[in-house]
Amino acid sequence: MTNDTTILLVGHGSRGREGNKETINFAAQWRELHPEWRIEVCFIEHADVLLDDGLDRATRNATRVIAIPFILNAAGHVKMELPHALDEARERHPGVEFVVTRHLGMGREIFAVLQGQLDRLMKQLAMPDPMTTGVVLLGRGSSDAGANGELAKMARWIFEDNDHELVDLAFTGVTWPRLETVVQRHVKLGIMQVAIIPVYLFTGVLIERIKEQVVRLQRQYPQVSFALGTHFGFDKGIFELLDAKIDGEQPEGGMLECDGCKYREAAEEEHLHDHSHTATGAATPGCGHALGHDHGHAHAHPNCDHAHA
Repeated sequence: MTNDTTILLVGHGSRGREGNKETINFAAQWRELHPEWRIEVCFIEHADVLLDDGLDRATRNATRVIAIPFILNAAGHVKMELPHALDEARERHPGVEFVVTRHLGMGREIFAVLQGQLDRLMKQLAMPDPMTTGVVLLGRGSSDAGANGELAKMARWIFEDNDHELVDLAFTGVTWPRLETVVQRHVKLGIMQVAIIPVYLFTGVLIERIKEQVVRLQRQYPQVSFALGTHFGFDKGIFELLDAKIDGEQPEGGMLECDGCKYREAAEEEHLHDHSHTATGAATPGCGHALGHDHGHAHAHPNCDHAHA
């Protein structure tokens, strides 16, 4: 890593100040592990330093910027807003090379963190029979089917590597099912304990809301034991995952899965991207794009890993 390179962590941003503060504290701890690295932070929304400003700051005394989407799942922010901001930053700073890594994603590293959460919750419940202990992975929720599907993959992996009869996923908003519905289903099926794993990096308004929901569920189902996990952004595995991204950074022109995608550009031109289900046309799970025209034949796109028909 040369001293003219800036690493820019791009967080989602939280309406609760504590969530953004934790992201900034994470960056401070990461700097302590790599004092020779220049690490900066910005956010996509709900923060003082937003994406455009963060990219501009990262270019100061730098010829190279490595942007890391510090986000678990790739939905509209990662697939649409970040590539657009990077395009504009490249125009503003033609002498700076911008390299983009993939978002954190739902791979083996995050699975290991979630498994560690589950192991701790089972100890908290006094190691009950996993066959009578339901597991719920609780995510933020997105209008992007691909992002929701990544959480479903984690639920399947948890099921495969453990002996729990029921491993489900729930969401705090945007999509379904919600936590209360999943717990109701578990209780009807005779589950005696429920381990709830929030799939969140840092605290925020939604984490506080989850705590309140679990308190209500405990009152509603006094015969069931509940164990609630916590956000895991400071887990050792997250630092190691970011280290691996820097060590294996993409070459010049490195792109997100939809950075430079002509279908993304078409969607931007037609103003079809929003955070609801109201866009016309067929939504593509891999990209989260809705295109209101018919191509007449399938196009495979290597950066998006999907076909548009």
